[in-house]
Order: sequence, then structure tokens, then C-alpha cells
Amino acid sequence: MPFGLCNASSSFQATMNAFFKSELCKFVLVFFDDILIYSRFWEVHLKHIKVVFKILQSQHFFFKHSKCAFKQVKVEFLGHFISNEGVQVNESKIATMKNWPRPDNVTKLRGFLGLTGYYRKFVRNYGTIVNLLTQY
Repeated sequence: MPFGLCNASSSFQATMNAFFKSELCKFVLVFFDDILIYSRFWEVHLKHIKVVFKILQSQHFFFKHSKCAFKQVKVEFLGHFISNEGVQVNESKIATMKNWPRPDNVTKLRGFLGLTGYYRKFVRNYGTIVNLLTQY
């Protein structure tokens, strides 16, 4: 795929989603131009890597080794840290929310709620906490 196309990332993601349809959300995630392979145990992970490589090879796709990170115990992905312990919040994002200036209009409030809503699954009773803010 030529570089510089405005829809290259989304086209790549759609292609990868088609290739990895049966593996998605089992041990593969694709987000734009990133392919994340995850496993709880190292032996299983090696098998998952082989499956991904075999699929890419069968479709005549190759990876650039310098852009890959192998044997990572913990990776940052879409504002979260993913490890064998599960998904954790990036503490720098929490600090950003704590230091967010008090919204003084609806547009700024929506921006704040958009940011905090992304992490709602990590906040117990998030809906109750923001209930008053969402009534307007």
C-alpha cells in the first residue's frame, strides 16, 4: 500500500481484521497500524506469534523488525498498560483528569466527560458520580 494515502491506516486495519477474524479478541488486537499479540503464558504466546506470522506470510504481508517489540512483559496500548496481570490505567492519564481545569461551559464539560468516560470501567459507580453533570 503506498504511503501518504489519507485512508491507508483504516484500509490496513480493515484488511488485518479480515485476515485475523477468527483470532481477534482471543489473542490478537488490531488498531490502525498496530497488531498486538497477547497471551497469559509464554509457551502459548509463542504459538500465537507463529499463527500471526503464518497468516501474514500466507497473505504476502511482512513486518519491519525495527518497528516491532517482542518479549514485552508490559506494553502501553491505547492509554492503558497491558500485562499478564490484565489491563491497567495509565497513571499519567489519571493525573491529567485530576488536574483538569474546572469546566465553565457545556463544551468544556463535554470534553471532560469524554476523557473520563474513556476510563469509566476503572471507576466504581462512574454513572452515579457523573449523573448530575450529564443532566444538562
